[in-house]
Amino acid sequence: MARSAVLCGLGAWVPPHVVTNDDLAALLDTSDEWIRTRTGIRQRHVIGDGLSTVDLAVEAGARALKSAGLSEADYLVLATTTPDRLCPPTGPEVATRLGMTGVPAFDVAAGCSGFLYGLQTGRALIAGEIADTVLVIGAESLTTLVDPDDRGTRPLFGDGAGAVVLRMGADDELGAVLGVNLHSDGSLSELITVAGGGARARAAGDTAPAHITMHGRATFAHAVKHMEEVTRQTLAQVGWDITEVDHVVGHQANARILHALAKRLGLAEEQAVVHIEEVGNTASASIPLALHHGVVTGRIKPGDRLVMPAFGAGATWGAAAMTWPQLEI
Repeated sequence: MARSAVLCGLGAWVPPHVVTNDDLAALLDTSDEWIRTRTGIRQRHVIGDGLSTVDLAVEAGARALKSAGLSEADYLVLATTTPDRLCPPTGPEVATRLGMTGVPAFDVAAGCSGFLYGLQTGRALIAGEIADTVLVIGAESLTTLVDPDDRGTRPLFGDGAGAVVLRMGADDELGAVLGVNLHSDGSLSELITVAGGGARARAAGDTAPAHITMHGRATFAHAVKHMEEVTRQTLAQVGWDITEVDHVVGHQANARILHALAKRLGLAEEQAVVHIEEVGNTASASIPLALHHGVVTGRIKPGDRLVMPAFGAGATWGAAAMTWPQLEI
């Protein structure tokens, strides 16, 4: 019998400091109305002094392990765009802080699709009989990369982490991750960039700050197009009709993208789980944070059929389909 990956634990954490749209309007040429109508964001959580991506990942990971009733996992996969340092990788420090010293731990960098790339990695480790349990964490400190004077990008991003535990199981169990499809296209690499600080910039003598730049309209168009395509591809892979889907839990980049995606799929707008209002765009952390929000608010229930698409820098995109389990959170 084939080994399948079954989600058995879920955890989330955001730093306590909140920055509202009104807070930003006092600093930038913007307003709460301008931000809300274009993005759906009302506030975001921001790391303060003494906190970093490691801290976010550890908090979310500990909660996911507790939810699963485990003290550790066989592997740790950390999806992040904002590692604490360029070297060493961040995953091993997270593992040690969680009491998992000696466990294989590594980073996955796939932009806002990072959680899905991590999920597929964990799924493959289990299917290949390399691991029986895998802790997958998406953690981001994106506010450290924004230009504080750019009203176009600063309001978009927030900090936080979400995590899931996968265990070996079967496809007919609640929680089974039934399909994952991933894609990339490097010809779209200029859509979303952080050029400063990378090897290319340093080799060219460029000392520009490491700030996020984004071509918003083009990113919006590609995100909706590719997320629709990969969602349909994933549904076909697992044998679901779109009418059998209960919720779309997509990457939380923009509320308008999520609503446009639901419409193009032929779903009701309310079937899109939207959590961006509270946390902003948290990149690889956004899908597990949205899953946690859906569960604690009672929207996502055991047995629900979920599809989870994302699009991010790279460009990368993908989707996963699963049935939701009964969890202790």
